[in-house]
Amino acid sequence: MPVHDDLLLFEFLILEGAQAGLSWETVLRKRERYREVLDGFDAAKIAKYDVRKVRALLADPGIIRNRLKISSTISNAKAFLAVQREFGSFDTYLWQFTGGKTKQRGPRGMKDVPASSAESDAMSKDLKKRGFRFVGSTICYALMQATGMVNDHVRDCFRFAELR
Repeated sequence: MPVHDDLLLFEFLILEGAQAGLSWETVLRKRERYREVLDGFDAAKIAKYDVRKVRALLADPGIIRNRLKISSTISNAKAFLAVQREFGSFDTYLWQFTGGKTKQRGPRGMKDVPASSAESDAMSKDLKKRGFRFVGSTICYALMQATGMVNDHVRDCFRFAELR
């Protein structure tokens, strides 16, 4: 479903980065704990996390305890706030990569669903330029799928026509 709420877009961005190298199921099982320990994905609060908070996060078995992913969450919160200031919203910024509309693909089967696209390549490049981390093209494409920027439901899925 198309997502236009900045808080939810930020949550998806952080969770997609946390998922890198792991199964999405692993992250989904930990999603509620992430919400608890990351102050409801409040970027303004996360941007102020200090060494003590990082130590607490690294010790929490309810989340993925990877130092690089935790530090990227903090730096991504800072970059997110800068994008909001520049564009008025993270939503406006992200959706520019699809022209403000959901890209309709309609693959015949799962083997036809790509891992990236020209749009996710451009998004990744621009996010990195702005200081975001864990935002490779594959992660950006997964973000685009999760937030409805691209409709990759296979043609015989009931959601395909519903989201068309």
